[in-house]
Amino acid sequence: MQTTFTDAQLKDRGTARANQILRTCVHCGFCTATCPTYQVLGDELDSPRGRIYLIKDMLENERVPDEKTVKHIDRCLSCLACMTTCPSGVHYMHLVDHAREYIEKHYDRPWADRALRWVLARILPYPMRFRVALLGAKIGRPFARLMPDARLRAMLEMAPKTIPPVSRNDDPQTFPAIQKKMRVALMTGCAQRALNTDINDATIRLLTRLGAEVVVAEGAGCCGALTHHMGKTSESHGTAAKNIRAWMAEIAGEGLDAIVINTSGCGTTVKDYGHMFAETDLAEDAATIAGLAKDVSEVLIDLLPDGAPEFSPNMAQMKVAGTDATSPDATGTGPLTVAYHAACSLQHGQQIKTYPKDLLKRAGFRVAEPADSHLCCGSAGTYNLMQPEISKQLKARKVDTLEAVNPDIIAAGNIGCMMQIGSGTDVPIVHTVELLDWATGGPQPPALTAPGKRAPEVPILR
Repeated sequence: MQTTFTDAQLKDRGTARANQILRTCVHCGFCTATCPTYQVLGDELDSPRGRIYLIKDMLENERVPDEKTVKHIDRCLSCLACMTTCPSGVHYMHLVDHAREYIEKHYDRPWADRALRWVLARILPYPMRFRVALLGAKIGRPFARLMPDARLRAMLEMAPKTIPPVSRNDDPQTFPAIQKKMRVALMTGCAQRALNTDINDATIRLLTRLGAEVVVAEGAGCCGALTHHMGKTSESHGTAAKNIRAWMAEIAGEGLDAIVINTSGCGTTVKDYGHMFAETDLAEDAATIAGLAKDVSEVLIDLLPDGAPEFSPNMAQMKVAGTDATSPDATGTGPLTVAYHAACSLQHGQQIKTYPKDLLKRAGFRVAEPADSHLCCGSAGTYNLMQPEISKQLKARKVDTLEAVNPDIIAAGNIGCMMQIGSGTDVPIVHTVELLDWATGGPQPPALTAPGKRAPEVPILR
């Protein structure tokens, strides 16, 4: 794509990067085939190619964003399916992030939009604030239908039926490993600590059982993704900088072999810290952290042996009556069927496609993948709160494809996806690490027997 940025414009690092990205686009339109919003809305401007034209025009002319441009860019999920599809290697993520920052600086949003974004930015990244908000939403949930704004209704409907107790495992501390092989920092996150404490608990049990000493670093918290995707760069970089300093302190101390992240949306952001902090005082440290960041599946693929029952002292008692499988079984005729939902931030943002499925198979589960697994479920960080109508359509499509494989359980690697899909099906949904923890001697995931969910017919493990 030809661009006409001036030399003065290209002195801005964000604009220079946007120029590089725009010039790699060849207008082929392959991205439209895998764009969820284009699939739902059918508008070229709600496809990556359409948004690229809007962004180019906005940036080159340095114009104040108009309502039309903002509407179509706001509708982008940042699922990054377009980056997987693109034959030219267009780095759409950096482009749309820069566009959002530009819009945040130059566009005067309606007061209701500003208020909603302000509230989300000051609640979701802070676990205790989020817990209080969830409690209030739970109380107000019966009155959701009376709300005049669909976004307010979505916020109330988002509240889980039960709010988990605070887990002390999320506090700064070190968990020793059984037969230590490595030392890792676990990113405990922000929203996940309020919505589902079982995930971090299972991750710690699993990693330490398999030989990883786990440290929760003092000062680490939100990755910055939630505010980053709103274009609130100063806020997102502020929280990201705290993580960089916290993990660098661990590196300078006893050292780290990896920074383990079990929420794939966070993982995509942390792995991009090198770009986010380029040409700043934290550039070198940010690049170091980005290089150490790994999705939990990337670490487990080396730690969890393939078909080896000896690594867990409990594995010998974990065979199911009537089978030779070393995994849970509801019927005695074979392993449980797990429908694996590939989170966009994992399969597209980090290009990790097979590890979670390989791990589940190693643990003895039967893994089924739904049709159109490349399409987003509609969660996308705060998207289900800010674009609830589109999000609901995407959720319905995703739930239909998952239920079509007739699973006993749905597994995913991102808390946002779990909340989104879980609100639309009675099939239990759990994090991949919870199933792996269970299959290697840990407790049964509580979600499998949660009220309103279709639990396995018999106790799964002996």
